Amino acid sequence: MDGEQYLEQATLGAGCFWCVEAVFQNLKGVYKVVSGYTGGKVKDPNYREICYGRTGHAEVAQITFDPNQISFKDLLEVFWKTHDPTTLNKQGADVGTQYRSAVFYHNDEQKQIAEEYKTKLDQAGIFDDPIVTEITPLDVFYEAEDYHQNYFNDNPSQPYCQFVVKPKVEKVKAVFSEKLK
Repeated sequence: MDGEQYLEQATLGAGCFWCVEAVFQNLKGVYKVVSGYTGGKVKDPNYREICYGRTGHAEVAQITFDPNQISFKDLLEVFWKTHDPTTLNKQGADVGTQYRSAVFYHNDEQKQIAEEYKTKLDQAGIFDDPIVTEITPLDVFYEAEDYHQNYFNDNPSQPYCQFVVKPKVEKVKAVFSEKLK
């Protein structure tokens, strides 16, 4: 495999997947971000089922990245700073288990990094309340329907994008400018 890079994946839930996808798309070392569902009990769920919150799935973004350009810990730094990890099953006006804060780890190293990072943030009192982010192994990832992919970029004038997604993207640009493509 000469000349090929080694890519890894991270799967993160931080509310609506449109936000999570948009937050990570423009980071150096991120090659692909796919919106989808994981963590539930229904096989092949669809968006309508997820919206009712009865399948147990979370809306997530699966991020394919080059660890030589951006580390899993760097991705977690962006993750922790772009949503509220202290609210259970809620991000802003989005309420339900499908919007929970979650790290679905792909291997033991990711589990260890996520658990240590969460503990350090809690011990440092970074947030006023304890972090409730779920750290659990990735089971099956289901890609969301096509119209959910690249949603913010394809629908920038949509009200949800203007009022919810865009401020998160702007925050990433301001806080993590050195990590942008």
